[in-house]
Amino acid sequence: MRRVLLGSDARLRRPLALTLLTCAVMAASIVSMEWVAAADLAQARPVHWWALASGLWALVCFALIRSGRTRRWRDPAFTAVQIGAAFTSNAAAYVIAGQARGIVLPLLALVMVFGVFNLSERQIKALLAYSLTLYAVAGAVIQWGTQDAPAPALATVYMLAVIVVLTSSTVLALRIRAMRQLLKRQKQELASAVRHIHALATRDELTGLPNRRYMQEALRVACLSAQRSRRPLLLAQLDLDHFKQINDTHGHAVGDQVLKAFAAAAQKSLRASDVLARWGGEEFVLMLVDTTPEQGRRLLERLRAAVADAALTLEGGVRVAVTVSIGVALLGGDEACGALLKRSDDALYRAKRLGRDRIACAEPAPPVCAAADAAACA
Repeated sequence: MRRVLLGSDARLRRPLALTLLTCAVMAASIVSMEWVAAADLAQARPVHWWALASGLWALVCFALIRSGRTRRWRDPAFTAVQIGAAFTSNAAAYVIAGQARGIVLPLLALVMVFGVFNLSERQIKALLAYSLTLYAVAGAVIQWGTQDAPAPALATVYMLAVIVVLTSSTVLALRIRAMRQLLKRQKQELASAVRHIHALATRDELTGLPNRRYMQEALRVACLSAQRSRRPLLLAQLDLDHFKQINDTHGHAVGDQVLKAFAAAAQKSLRASDVLARWGGEEFVLMLVDTTPEQGRRLLERLRAAVADAALTLEGGVRVAVTVSIGVALLGGDEACGALLKRSDDALYRAKRLGRDRIACAEPAPPVCAAADAAACA
């Protein structure tokens, strides 16, 4: 039944639930007014017409929202319109309720409280002004346009009650709205703090790249995925050549600039799916998902050339050039992440021994054998 009434659209569920509650309140009001008419406390004909108009309005509002026509509206429940119509219906009931006018007033507070869900402070205040004006007109109509007008003292009491109920319910609605806004703001601030803490835990503060902790988990997941799907996964370890000499010659501040310049230059050569992380010091790890050795070689060569061309110019015109040595390994079918890291690291050291500023590829991973086949594999 809930699925039938509220549907499956999450954006419309709350507006529909509120409109259903409005329909329930309107149904209770209609029953009360019809009871008053049956007891000869009010004229039956105006009550019947009022009940028909009010009931049809509530059903039309629900049907319009349930159809999804209001989904793209700024306020799918058109709350201000519904509340304004509820005040109009309430004022009309006040006029025709005869001797039972007092039963209408308590509903005013409930109508205004609905405004805390979607209305702005300005809209809530505007509805207060509208409802007060509406009841002033209704009071004048009763006093000078009907035969069953209450005594002036009683009419004054009714108007004072209207003012007190509407004003206090408006203040309450504004207070609740302010609390909801405060909670919403605190929730956003908490979410922002959580994102910041997560970034601190997974990002390198200097270069903005993922850090070692992040890369270790990302690599573990990528290895499992690549082995299940039998898609290639390349892992490259990169090391800035002679970085200690740069630090010793120009200072650590320049070394930090070099690291940031390297990260920026390297990222320009990478694809969206590639993950480059700072592994520690001047060492970086690059994960190339769904990449063959030939594709990886071309990408890494482009990266190496881009880094070599991105010289850093210091104050006074001094240029600091940096190159990068790269070792790359292809994940084996049953290879563990640790073994893949070890082979890419060995390839990196081979690139350094061969003269730096170059790419060295690791040997293919040896097969992983079951215990019974260990001798055969050996």
